[in-house]
Amino acid sequence: MPRYYDLRDDRYHPGRWHLRSPVDEHGREVSPWQFTEGRWLERQGLLRFPVKPDGVELDFSWAAFNIPVVSSRFVQVFEHLGLEEAQFLSVQVENHPGSWFILNTLRTFRCIDDARCEEAQYWRPEDGQPEKVGRYQSVVGLRIDPTKVEGARVFRPWGWSIALLISEDVKEALEREGLTGPRFTEV
Repeated sequence: MPRYYDLRDDRYHPGRWHLRSPVDEHGREVSPWQFTEGRWLERQGLLRFPVKPDGVELDFSWAAFNIPVVSSRFVQVFEHLGLEEAQFLSVQVENHPGSWFILNTLRTFRCIDDARCEEAQYWRPEDGQPEKVGRYQSVVGLRIDPTKVEGARVFRPWGWSIALLISEDVKEALEREGLTGPRFTEV
């Protein structure tokens, strides 16, 4: 059975930077949710990430709202693996020259295995947020059913878009490259 991992950033990396919400070339915030929907996005002009507090650059880090921002080294790993399940949108990071990208996953699967998770709770009508009814409100100890992901190598689970999942071969390639920032939890 293939193994999958939740890709997170290293919140405990000494002196690390912290990326905020993306803004356009006029300094206006853009909707962060579009980067978690699992669909191709058309270029929107130049996006920039403010950094506060500033610090050490990471090859992989979460910006606000679980937007993965990656370095060109990270992109090269995906290109070397021939992954076409992700889109890389060029961005700027305030006071950090270089090539930076949003990692936009292009696939979403109904794959969370509620019975194997420590906890899986759904939004209900009585929660007062009708647009969220039927989606996950809380998932603790995330576990997936690998038979439901069609062999995908990078994706987000439907209803719980704060998770970014990768296959074991992608995890191993990122580790071999010695990239800064990624942390992995088997799901």
